Amino acid sequence: MGTESKLQPFTERVLRIIKEIPEGYVMTYGQIAAVAGSPRGARQVVRILHSMSKAHKLPWHRVVNAKGEVAVMDDESRSLQMLYLESEGVEFYRNGRIDLDQYRYVPEDLDRL
Repeated sequence: MGTESKLQPFTERVLRIIKEIPEGYVMTYGQIAAVAGSPRGARQVVRILHSMSKAHKLPWHRVVNAKGEVAVMDDESRSLQMLYLESEGVEFYRNGRIDLDQYRYVPEDLDRL
């Protein structure tokens, strides 16, 4: 039995959604929570991302806050996230924000997730 089978359904959905974000696109914490079925679960998404990114090989760098900003607090991780996104073609404004109208990923086949 895989480790994902022991997870809560919301957590499983969040992991699947994050894994589906294609290169060059981002999703917000709140957007992921809403797609996973809990529109007010953004903080839960933060906890899942923080605690499970490495074990589940999540593209953690493709998740940003609702303003289109990198929300990681420490400078090293912030720089790394920006570097990863820029290497995928995501551009940042001078104020450090991403144009969510251009780079936000909106899953089309929600039933699959």
